Amino acid sequence: MPRASVIIPTCNRRELLLEALDSVLAQTYGDFELIVVDDGSTDGTTEVLKRYGDRLIYTYQANRGVSVARNRGIELARGEFIAFLDSDDLWLPKKLHIQVAFMDRHPEAQICYTDEIWVRRGVRVNPKKKHAKYSGWIYPYCLPLCIISPSSALMRRGLFEEVGTFDTRLPVCEDYDLWLRVASRFPVFLIPQRLIVKRGGHPDQLSQRSWGNDRYRVMALVKILESGVLNPQMQKITSEEFHRKCRVLINGYRKRGKKEEAKGYLEFLRKYPL
Repeated sequence: MPRASVIIPTCNRRELLLEALDSVLAQTYGDFELIVVDDGSTDGTTEVLKRYGDRLIYTYQANRGVSVARNRGIELARGEFIAFLDSDDLWLPKKLHIQVAFMDRHPEAQICYTDEIWVRRGVRVNPKKKHAKYSGWIYPYCLPLCIISPSSALMRRGLFEEVGTFDTRLPVCEDYDLWLRVASRFPVFLIPQRLIVKRGGHPDQLSQRSWGNDRYRVMALVKILESGVLNPQMQKITSEEFHRKCRVLINGYRKRGKKEEAKGYLEFLRKYPL
């Protein structure tokens, strides 16, 4: 059995996917299986992947979204560790080696993640202060926005038995939702080395497709508020963030003349008071 399972979900990103695959196959750590879950590609992805032969496991599904694709990869995975790589991102060669070694040194750790290099439209950029990385009990830092890239994380497969897998009801912010469930239960350890390249700014980037991604973060916050796993301090700061995000959405809907939508979030605030 491989020690690690690397899962790449993809949809119509043939050229980017090939670069992502090559970055995995160039890892200095070799005890892994590589799983590609094709979420309904129509750009010839199936044909081009034949060149990799048995170096990867390929499965195709009708287009159902990235959460379904990642969850399918988890079902197929045989490794002790699970790692994800988005098909528009890249790994540096020592990524898996460094993370598996960390987990071996720290058997109590359920998850670790790394720092990252950001590239936007082919140009390297510096993350803003709000995207700073933290280590340990990072739950408070996960509330405003998603600070853990799926491409940077390595988890023990048993973690998903504790917290569940990706929520297929969320078209975006599904990673935000997962990290809230993880960070509320376990410390999340940062390896402060830039071991992945996050490439953004392209038209099919999920987070850029629609206004109001906070709609889905609010859904995730409601879930965690109702989960029963938060201690009183976590419950308090989560409720405060929930109110902040709801007010942002209310103001946005009002500016767009969508009074009924704004009213819905006002009712949300009354249902979950501070």
